[in-house]
Amino acid sequence: MSGWKYAFSLTKEQVAEAEPPGTVRLIEHDLIRTRSGRNQQEDHVQLLPPPTRNARDPLNWPLWRKYCVLLTMALYAFVANFASSIVAPAIPIMMFQMAPPHSPPVSTSKLTKLVAVNVLMMGVSNILWVPLANTFGRRPVLITSMLMATVFSIWAGVADSFGSLLAARVLQGLGYAPADTIAPDVAAEVFFVHERGRAIAIYTLLLALGPTVGGISGGYIAGNLGYRYIFYISAALLGFVLLCQIFLVPETLFDRQRHLVEEQHPVVSGEASFSDEKANVEMIERTMPGEKQTLSFGQSLKVGTYQGSFLKHLLDPWRSLAFPGVWVVLLHYGGLLGGLVTISTIGPQLLAQPPYLWGTDVGLIGLGAFVGTILGGASTYFMADFWMKRAAKKISNGLAEPESRLPVMFLALFLAVTGMWTFGFSAANPSPHAWAGMVVGYGMVGFGITQIPSIGFNYIIDSYNAISSDCFVMTTISRSVVSFAWTFFVADWVAADGAAMPFGIFGMIMAVFALLTIPLWLFGKRMRIATAGYLPKHSNH
Repeated sequence: MSGWKYAFSLTKEQVAEAEPPGTVRLIEHDLIRTRSGRNQQEDHVQLLPPPTRNARDPLNWPLWRKYCVLLTMALYAFVANFASSIVAPAIPIMMFQMAPPHSPPVSTSKLTKLVAVNVLMMGVSNILWVPLANTFGRRPVLITSMLMATVFSIWAGVADSFGSLLAARVLQGLGYAPADTIAPDVAAEVFFVHERGRAIAIYTLLLALGPTVGGISGGYIAGNLGYRYIFYISAALLGFVLLCQIFLVPETLFDRQRHLVEEQHPVVSGEASFSDEKANVEMIERTMPGEKQTLSFGQSLKVGTYQGSFLKHLLDPWRSLAFPGVWVVLLHYGGLLGGLVTISTIGPQLLAQPPYLWGTDVGLIGLGAFVGTILGGASTYFMADFWMKRAAKKISNGLAEPESRLPVMFLALFLAVTGMWTFGFSAANPSPHAWAGMVVGYGMVGFGITQIPSIGFNYIIDSYNAISSDCFVMTTISRSVVSFAWTFFVADWVAADGAAMPFGIFGMIMAVFALLTIPLWLFGKRMRIATAGYLPKHSNH
């Protein structure tokens, strides 16, 4: 039974015992007799979702292949966001290099559009990419998008007019888009529930490092080699990721429920000791010894599958807005990315002016974000899965709840909000040492942009696994629209009113979004009970 009235009429005990989509029995308690004759409880982590014996089941792949998939997806996210953001720190140099001889520099507000349109397309084009991936498979969509990104990056490098470069940046965004939606889904599809936290932490770390490294290097590349090389280098990196995708990433879209039904006898779940952090795919061999199939290299190169109607998949992302958890994650992601992209765009422009005059060193403002990103990624890697397993063992009687991960992000939300304010107020009061406040503020936002989406993406995958890619469409649309809007007008706003007001308002908006985490943490399970009827059948992982 589902429905809001029903969900909020349940007692705490009934809610604790309920198992709506997203709640899984992760820990099994067994009593064993010790040598001394006493009974002792031993806890085991269950392998969820249950693997099949099919060679194409991503959960059956060896660990080396799983990490090839994860690292390729993480590298795609890194390179796509690197190539998208590398223009921003080069703007103070491009304004002179792109100007015709004996003409005034190109305005920064005009060049900022090269960032804004690219970010916008990275989000909205997923309205088509994700339904295509859910219908015809992840692999053909990823190969096509990476190829497009590579070709259009070369076009951007050879463009001979601003209009041509702007068009190339629009189409580049089209090729980058699946890095933020399909890639995290692929990374999650090859790991079990108790392993996903770390996997998504690695993905999100590389995702967040992309704009950070792009922000640091763009000015140096443009200043020493010319602005065209920022696109040539992007094309080379994208070409490398394309080769990795072709040869290292098989198709991960797999109809698990159908194969489980077709297998005549049930699969006995493998188990791993709770204390054994190395529980991974080799434990699957205990499901059906001698009958597990192996994916050959030739099979791994197969492109495409077919699952359902494209028109149905085209509508599915909009249906994901029925889930409160999706709204919280998309607002977090939109607010954070909007702030990060705006800082990466405005920061270098401010440091190119008096009293700083950093020249080609303007990208060094990104060092703060680099440090914050590394710290945020490391803390998430070690805490995300541990926190869920700890709660399942000690609090939830073996049940793993997606909400148990949410407290990990509380500190990151606080740092991200105060980081926006720190950057804005430091930028509004220029002095020889004010750059330090800008760098620290950028680093605080960098910590948040690594940890908060990582926990949020895990929450979506855990709670709404069957439609997680559709949920990611809405989160990326949110981030792209907010980033586009902020970067499109913020340069003129800062020039007119200073940096304190824009970033003060951005921080206040993000603070409101952050407060929404509390009701999701406290009542998220009731919300999942209320909306369980909106999910497809067999949707629990």
